[in-house]
Formats: sequence, C-alpha cells, structure tokens
Amino acid sequence: MAVLLGAVALIVTAAYLSLTNGAFDMTVGDIVRTLLRIDRQPEHVLVIFDFRLPRIVIAALVGLGLGVAGAAIQGVTRNGLADPGILGINAGAGAAVVIFMFFFSGQIKGAGWFSTMAMPVFGWAGGLTTAAFLYLFAWKDGKLDPQRVLLVGIATASGLGAVAMYISLKMNPSDFEMATVWMTGSIYNANWKFIVSMLPWLVVLIPVIVRRSYILDLLQLEENSVRSLGVAVEKERMILLLGSIGLVSACVSVSGGIGFVGLMAPHIARRLVGIRHVRMVPVCGLIGMALVVVSDFIAKTVFSPAELPVGIVISIIGVPYFVYLLFKARA
Repeated sequence: MAVLLGAVALIVTAAYLSLTNGAFDMTVGDIVRTLLRIDRQPEHVLVIFDFRLPRIVIAALVGLGLGVAGAAIQGVTRNGLADPGILGINAGAGAAVVIFMFFFSGQIKGAGWFSTMAMPVFGWAGGLTTAAFLYLFAWKDGKLDPQRVLLVGIATASGLGAVAMYISLKMNPSDFEMATVWMTGSIYNANWKFIVSMLPWLVVLIPVIVRRSYILDLLQLEENSVRSLGVAVEKERMILLLGSIGLVSACVSVSGGIGFVGLMAPHIARRLVGIRHVRMVPVCGLIGMALVVVSDFIAKTVFSPAELPVGIVISIIGVPYFVYLLFKARA
C-alpha cells in the first residue's frame, strides 16, 4: 500500500508540474478555475484541454499498458530481460504507421472522424499482424515455446525496423521528419480521440492479466510441475501473451515506439513488493505511468523551447539500466 500511494503521489506531482509549466505558465488557481468552469479564460481552456491534459492522460495510459504488458511478458517467458519491444510489436506497429504516412501523408483527407483515427488504427493493425506472424513461426509441436517467441520477435523487429527505415527514406522531407519523431516514441500529437481509441483495450485486457496473476506465479515452475497442478499451460500462456500484445499494440498505435518501460517497470516493482505477481502487476502499471509522465515532462521542459520525443528520454534512462541488468544476470 505504501508503494502504491508513493507511486500515485509521484504521478500526481508530475501531472501538476506538467499542467502548470511550459511555454505558457499557469498558476494552480488558473487550473482550478478552468477545470471547475469558474471565470474561465479562453487561452487557459485551450492550453489545458487541447494540449496539456490529453498529453498527460495519454502518457499515463501508455505507461500503464506497457508496464502491465512487460510484467506479463517477463512472467510468460521467464526471462527478466524480455521487453514488449523485443517481441517485434513496436516494430510492426511502427512499420504500419510509416506505410500509412508514405501513402496518405499522415491523414486521409475528407474522411472526417476516421481521418484522425486512421493512424492509430493502422498502428494497431500492424501490431496484431506482427503477433500473428510471431505465433506462426514460434509454434512448434503443438505448443508455444517461450524461447522461440523471443528469438522470432528479435528477428521480426529487426526486419520490420529495416522496412520502416527504407520506406521513410523514400518520403518527402516533412513526412520523413514526422515519421522519424513518431518512431522514436512521441505523444506530442495527443488528443482526446486517441485516448478514446486506446481506452477500451486497457479496460478489457488489464483486468484479464491481473486476474491471472497467480498463473504467472505458477509459470515460473517447470512446465511438468505446472501441468500437474491442473493448469492448461498453453491456453493460459496464449491468453496472457495475446493480452499483452493487445495492450502494446494499443499503446504503440498512439505513442510510437516507446521502449524500456516494459523492461524497467517489472524490475523496479519486484524490488519494491517482491516476486508475487498479484502485487507486482498493479505496481508495474503505476511505475510505468510514473516513468512516462515524468519523462514527458522532462522532454518538453528541460530543452525548451526545443522538445525531445519522450522515447529518447526514456531510452537515456533505460539503456544504462538494461546494461546493468545484463551484467547482473551474467554474474
């Protein structure tokens, strides 16, 4: 409970700083009056509801989804170095969005509401298509081999990353810049429609994974031992992996390829609350939220007026942490 409250306090503090600071600074009173519709100023309404609040909400939701997915993937594969990006889902969604940008320049003109939703839909479809290929090549002898999942995911991510880069080099300069920023992981284009597009996936899939937390504990045993306890190993493994893939696809479709959140959150949670997934999975979600919200605040303020993609800030933190985990695992 102390860890949960601490994570929530960190998220609220980061959200408060992100709301009040930026190119257009506001006081707490300005924010309260705007939110409560008391003597609202048009410029305050614009900054809060059109720019800052959607960005904070998407950062929190993306961090929540990636953190929970990371815990499930590491539990299913029994590999502490596994990450949602390793499965190739980020690369699949990224390649699909780059293809969309190449053919439609980032939007479908005259399509109304679907014009805004087209890019997330393409990203989501690309992630799920990659998942289908992952299952096709990782399925062996009537079961899904966790080690083959990782190997196939790494190969798929490399191939699709090369495809995305090749297509982006064929773009005109403005589209190339947009594609590059998106592939590094950015939520600068956040809006309420993107939030609506990803929210149902989180509402449906996160409870599925949380309810199967005890299965993740059992999957750390030898497979024969798990079967002897009456667990349908392949069925549960498939549900958990598909749930994780759905979460990652939904997140990547609105934020681009934000990496390392699904890697770091489970390790931090494990140190704070232990190895039982019933405690670890919710904490992973909150830690993921805190990582993305804080990193987004850093990305848009530290180098102001220039702005870094949030994926770069998280990578600056994540790469040394990954190397630390690698040396620790080797030791």
